Amino acid sequence: MKVWVRLPGAGLRIIVSVLLIVIFLMPFYWMILTAFKTLGEVLRMPPKFWVDSLQWQNFRDAFTRINFLHYTRNSLIITLGTMLGQLVVVVPAAYAFARYQFKGKNALFGIVLATMMIPGQLIFLPIFVMFAKSGLLNTYVSLIVPFIASGTAIFMLRQTFMQVPDSQLEAARLDNASEFKIIYTIMMPAAVPTLSTLALLTFIGTWNSYFFPLVWTTTDAVRTLPLGIQKLQDVEGLSPQIVMAGNMMLIVPILLVFLIARKQIIKAFTYMGVK
Repeated sequence: MKVWVRLPGAGLRIIVSVLLIVIFLMPFYWMILTAFKTLGEVLRMPPKFWVDSLQWQNFRDAFTRINFLHYTRNSLIITLGTMLGQLVVVVPAAYAFARYQFKGKNALFGIVLATMMIPGQLIFLPIFVMFAKSGLLNTYVSLIVPFIASGTAIFMLRQTFMQVPDSQLEAARLDNASEFKIIYTIMMPAAVPTLSTLALLTFIGTWNSYFFPLVWTTTDAVRTLPLGIQKLQDVEGLSPQIVMAGNMMLIVPILLVFLIARKQIIKAFTYMGVK
């Protein structure tokens, strides 16, 4: 009797899960499908949910119609620079909030948390004016420096660092280990899952960033790949299949990074959930 009672609930959960998977995957599937279509197939009504032949030349056209390598290089420099900058700034800040007692600590940490609730679009104008006056517009600095101090990253790392036993730190200090050595040899290895998660979130956010590279640049000198993909819409008229092919090439690095870091991400969320 209990089995029959449970079956409807289990079946409903399966149906809902399948529907959610379809809903979330459909836009991704449609992007891939469009990238391999001809223009005639894209404009066809009613639309087809398959292609008769794969149009690989769409990717070649997306690559050649814009300076794809230039935009990709800019995206890599800005993304990796932001990730490295966060590592240098966020790790010591999280360690200080987790392990030190100093005057104004709670107030400062409250300010850090408050920054998580302020959309960047609200403060871009004064930052733009500051960069314009200092001559930093159209430079990598303007697209890296504002994002290396992340309130979310400080909060997550602080929570992870607080789980490290005090005995390990005391033993390291008895061995005359410096604070930087403690961070490097004890704290960071214990926070590898969290660091991997933050690295992935930073990579995705920076790689896909469109608004800030648009408003803080006036030339293509340091503009990133999302802005380059946008230019595909202005080249040679209507070509949605070319734009979708460019978008596919845009997301490939994100998928690769996710596949590499997925185990650490699962471990990080499992660890934080248990704690």
